[in-house]
Amino acid sequence: MIAESLNMSVGSVFTIMTEDLKKKKCARFVPHTLTTEQKEHRIASSEDLIAAADEDPNFLKTIVTGDESWCLEYDPETKRQSSEWTSPGKGRPMKVRASKSKTKTMLLVFFDSRGIIHHEFLRQGSTVTGAFYKDVLHRLLKRMRRDLGLKLSLYFRALDIREEYSN
Repeated sequence: MIAESLNMSVGSVFTIMTEDLKKKKCARFVPHTLTTEQKEHRIASSEDLIAAADEDPNFLKTIVTGDESWCLEYDPETKRQSSEWTSPGKGRPMKVRASKSKTKTMLLVFFDSRGIIHHEFLRQGSTVTGAFYKDVLHRLLKRMRRDLGLKLSLYFRALDIREEYSN
């Protein structure tokens, strides 16, 4: 598009953009549309976090976060990873062409500033629902109480739930 409008080659435009102007392509993914209520909810959550961080210098160490990721049951080696050293005069070793597995498992993992606290794999054929996620959070809290010996008072703003747990 730029190359056509300037009547230049794509390679020349790329060189100018990346090497001369030090530009790079990037994107920021955000929800397409947020309601006024969602925006206000985000602002309130951010203000709560800022206030908590101002009150307690160790606040950031108390944050537990989680993520989920699809994992292939078999992740084949790359060509470079599977290469071997051979002696002169010997033929190349036979390699079977591997294909990626179509079977996936979802991994849910929760961690804090010290590392992983809890992880679970989603059972085959299961789906992530609100009820399922609530059960996962309960198991996470039980693990934290058991392993870390914590009295917990947690706010789940994203779920609009306030649950208090104590030993």
